[in-house]
Amino acid sequence: MIDLTAAEETSGDARARSNVVRLAAAQALTGANSAVIFATGSIVGASVAPDMSLATAPLSMYVLGLAAGTLPTGAISRAYGRRVAFIIGTGCGVLTGLLGAFAILRGSFALFCCATFLGGLYGAVSQSYRFAAADGASATFRPKAVSWVMAGGVFAGVLGPQLVQWTMDIWPPYLFAFSFVVQAAVAAVAMVILSGVDAPKPAPADLHGGRPLLQIVRRPRFIAAAICGIVAYPVMNLVMTSAPLAMKICGLSVSDSNFGIQWHIVTMYGPSFFTGSLIARFGAPKIIATGLLLEACAATIGLSGITALHFWATLIVLGIGWNFGFVGASALVLETHRPQERNKVQAFNDFLVFGMMAIGSFSSGQLLANYGWSAVNIVVYPPVLLGLAVLMFASFARRQRSKLQPLSEFPDPRI
Repeated sequence: MIDLTAAEETSGDARARSNVVRLAAAQALTGANSAVIFATGSIVGASVAPDMSLATAPLSMYVLGLAAGTLPTGAISRAYGRRVAFIIGTGCGVLTGLLGAFAILRGSFALFCCATFLGGLYGAVSQSYRFAAADGASATFRPKAVSWVMAGGVFAGVLGPQLVQWTMDIWPPYLFAFSFVVQAAVAAVAMVILSGVDAPKPAPADLHGGRPLLQIVRRPRFIAAAICGIVAYPVMNLVMTSAPLAMKICGLSVSDSNFGIQWHIVTMYGPSFFTGSLIARFGAPKIIATGLLLEACAATIGLSGITALHFWATLIVLGIGWNFGFVGASALVLETHRPQERNKVQAFNDFLVFGMMAIGSFSSGQLLANYGWSAVNIVVYPPVLLGLAVLMFASFARRQRSKLQPLSEFPDPRI
């Protein structure tokens, strides 16, 4: 029986490793698309919005699309398989680029917001790449698979901002219009890559198997994973979406902004080459706590000055903190469900994360316009403290539970 289990895990890891290569490449291309939106969204918004306080609304629409797309992504994956969801997502990415370019040419704020919303739907599907990499993998390989797929974002950090830099002036006076045309082409390439992912339609028994969702999400470990994800990603998004416009307000150039976003994205995904190994060695909770503390450090740097170096340092430390916090929280989610429960639990987790991120994103423009860059950074501290407190409570509850009933007596450690 032991030999059979070992053989099954080896087979599952071989399939997962094959998928990781394609999913990491797709992560790089998808991340390049989101980098275009984040590097240009608030600047384009400021030029076409009816009011300056709405400048970050296109980025907020992107985040709203992220939130709106998570549950449908889970439902489509559950009914037809992840590959179908991936193809639909990249189709939204192609439409994002084409509609975004058209909106800039027409000077239409509403159309540009629609384009970034579609980009959010694409982004919602791409969030499931990290979970898809872990499908069928052994418990040891799961955090590494998640981490390696996230590492594909390193190339997004280089490709995305450079794509903007190379193409933003090709159609004068329509700044960034051609950047979105190229974005559509990049999404089409991602579609081709994802069509080869081995992600078959779930077996009929898996569609209705497992525990009720409410039973799973009431567990302290899931609550901690979800809340830490809710803190890590929205906090990063709040600062990142405000930074390009704040740099412009402070008299810094678009090139300075692009450079900051580029290195922010590199440091968001660069640690993923070893984050999985760190999680396997030290456990997800410790890595999450480190990430949240680094996000607080980034806010402190942001409060200390408004030079280009201050902005760059803020974005770099913020990126590392996000990686540890979000990859760690994602790995923790994988510990809370059984295989047949994965789609509904993962989709619900992402819905919570990106739903809260959408709320925070809509307030970022008002926060920056009315209270300034310092206020954006000050807001970081309370949610970080909340995340750390919940993480400590979940760890305490798990220790108490193990005292009452040894873990070896549980039929499944994720219950």
